[in-house]
Amino acid sequence: MDHFPEVSEQQLRRERDKARELRRSQWWQNRIASGVCHYCGCKVPPKELTLDHVVPLVRGGRSTRGNCVPCCKECNNQKKHLLPVEWQAYLERLAKEQAE
Repeated sequence: MDHFPEVSEQQLRRERDKARELRRSQWWQNRIASGVCHYCGCKVPPKELTLDHVVPLVRGGRSTRGNCVPCCKECNNQKKHLLPVEWQAYLERLAKEQAE
């Protein structure tokens, strides 16, 4: 099992509540209007984009505008709790495997 820094359930709940508020904001509506996934660049209907925490909440991330990006469900499911450098390494490994 992965070992992450201690993040209390209370802190997770608070950050998830903030994320829900962000998703209801005009800022978020503007972010998803283009319908482009932050990670893979695929065009997706705006309503199908999910809010992803670049630094995951369980890794100490926060629900702030600077840490939240729109992404497709596939990228969000693949990224899970990875940090940006870990996610980048995963994408590079995937591209290398596909090129072989």
